[in-house]
Amino acid sequence: MGFKSVNVAQTKSATQIIFDALRQAIILGELEDSAPLRQEEIAKAFNTSRIPVREAIARLEQLGLVETRRYKGAVVAAISIEEFNEIIDLRSVVESDAIRRAVPLMTKETCAKARSHFENFAVATKPEAWTALNRQFHCCLYEAGRSPNYLGVINRLLDRVDRYLRTQLSLSGRMETATQEHECILLACEAGDADRAAALTYDHVQGVKTSLGNYLKSKRERAC
Repeated sequence: MGFKSVNVAQTKSATQIIFDALRQAIILGELEDSAPLRQEEIAKAFNTSRIPVREAIARLEQLGLVETRRYKGAVVAAISIEEFNEIIDLRSVVESDAIRRAVPLMTKETCAKARSHFENFAVATKPEAWTALNRQFHCCLYEAGRSPNYLGVINRLLDRVDRYLRTQLSLSGRMETATQEHECILLACEAGDADRAAALTYDHVQGVKTSLGNYLKSKRERAC
């Protein structure tokens, strides 16, 4: 199984622990698309009954990370190219608006924290760290807008596509491009230019659809 097991026999939050572990494994790509989630196996790994496992899987299904298939049971949900494009389009709109609202409220401390995340992302060499650092950079900027509902939507959308974003960043030249785009967004924030920050964020997110969309399309064509 592609997740770290924990002994939760004596804990009252078994469902939350299992949910967090499975969610993280799916986001990081440790559990691949269509991988089966066998309740008995998971319960044994966490030293618990099937009840919290079933509850955790139900929560993951509500987030779109898991789907139940006839005769196969619960599996990691894959994303079609059409759904991926829809999610990216929604991210573009929500994130560009989030940063436009946030820029006027940003402090020097916010920008300093975001620059630290930017620098960490720029020098990261391990693919498993890229998506986490990418999320930290962007969400640090959005948090200044004090709009928890925006952040909730953004994080749920990122949960759906983060495992694909790591693939996108692994494509030739994408890390360098993402780093350059992050710096431009950050400079616009530091200058207090909300409209420019929003436009750059929109284009940055749309760039993911172009590069990774082509990759997913070619991958699906090869599989046919």
